[in-house]
Amino acid sequence: MSAQPPDGAPSPDSFASVFDVYEVRREDGRVLYFGDPATDRETLMETVWPAFRQHGYEVRLARRTGEFVLVAEPHDAASDDGGVPWTNVALFVATLASTLFVGANWYYVDAFSPAVVQALPFMFSVVGVLAVHEFGHYAMSRYHDVDASLPYFIPFPSLFGTMGAVIRMRGRIPSRKALFDIGAAGPLAGLVAAVVVSAIGLSLPPVTVPPELVNSADAVEVQFAYPPLLQAIAAVLGEPLSYSDPAKSINPVVMGGWIGMFVTFLNLIPVGQLDGGHVLRSLVGEHADRVAPLVPTALFALAGYQWLVADAGDTAGIWVVWGIIATVITFAGGVDPVDDSSLDPRRVAVGVLTFVLGALCFMPVPIQIVG
Repeated sequence: MSAQPPDGAPSPDSFASVFDVYEVRREDGRVLYFGDPATDRETLMETVWPAFRQHGYEVRLARRTGEFVLVAEPHDAASDDGGVPWTNVALFVATLASTLFVGANWYYVDAFSPAVVQALPFMFSVVGVLAVHEFGHYAMSRYHDVDASLPYFIPFPSLFGTMGAVIRMRGRIPSRKALFDIGAAGPLAGLVAAVVVSAIGLSLPPVTVPPELVNSADAVEVQFAYPPLLQAIAAVLGEPLSYSDPAKSINPVVMGGWIGMFVTFLNLIPVGQLDGGHVLRSLVGEHADRVAPLVPTALFALAGYQWLVADAGDTAGIWVVWGIIATVITFAGGVDPVDDSSLDPRRVAVGVLTFVLGALCFMPVPIQIVG
C-alpha cells in the first residue's frame, strides 16, 4: 500500500483540492486512489478527468466497502490499431452477403445464380450509406480522442438485408462540443451519402417486373412512401418515383437512399444514446431530460393515430416498436460530458439544421403491405 502512484499515473497532489488521497493501489492494470471527496461528484470529475486523460487514463468515481475510490484505467484510443478486428470484418462480409442476397429479389433474379451480380448496385448503395454514417461518428470520435470501435454491421436477411450498423464508444465524452460533433457527424455524413445515392438511383433506368408477378392474383405488393427530401431530389432531377406501367419498378439503388434517410430520422429521435439525444443534450444541456419523456409518448400517439384513424395497421406496429425502444433508451439515460460549457453559435445553428434535415426524412407511413 502506498500514497504514491506508479510512474506515469497522476500524482494525488494534482487534484488534492477536490479529493484527499490516503492510499494508492495497483490492480489488474488499473490504479486505485482511495480517499475522501472535498466537493460534489460533478465538480470532482470535472477537475480530475483532465489530469488523468493527460496521463493516458480514463477515470471514474466508485465506492468499495464504504470507501470512495477513483478508478483509473489506461485510455486505449488506439485499441483498433493493434491487429485485425476480425469481428468487425466478419460482420461486414456477412452484411455484404445478406444485402446481395436480398438485393436479388429487388432485381427479380435468382440469388443462387450468376445473375445475382445484378444486385451489386443495391448492395453497395445500402452498405455504403450505412458505412458513411458510422465512419462519420468514428472520425469525430478519433478527432476528439474518444475511444471508439470500428463499425459493427448487423446482417439480417430482411427486406433490406441489414439492420444497420453501430460503433461502441468507451470512456467519458470530454465536452459538449465533442458530444455534438460525434453525435451530428453520423447523420449529416450519412445524409450526404443518401442524397448522392438517391440522385444516382433516380438517374438509372427502372427494373422490369416479371409478367407472372404483374398478373398474379396472389402477389403481395410492398408500397413505400417517399420522404420530402427524396421527393425534392426527384423534382430537381425531373425523375419519377413511380410509374403508371405496373411492369416497371423504381431502380433499387434509390432504396439505398431511402434507407439512409429513414435511418437518419430514426437516429435523430432525441432521446438518450441515440444521435438525436446526443445533439439535443449538446444544445440544451440538462434540459434535454425534460424533453426525452415526451418522445415515447409522441411515438405511441402516432401509432394510435395510424391504427385508429389512418387505418394503417402495419405502420402502427413500426411506431409501437420505436416507442418501446425510445422508452428503454430514455430510462437508460444520456451522456454527461465532462465539460458542460455551452456550444458556440455555429454549432447551435448546425444542430438546428440537423433536426430540420431529419424532419425532412420523416414518413408517417413508411411501408405498407398490399395483398
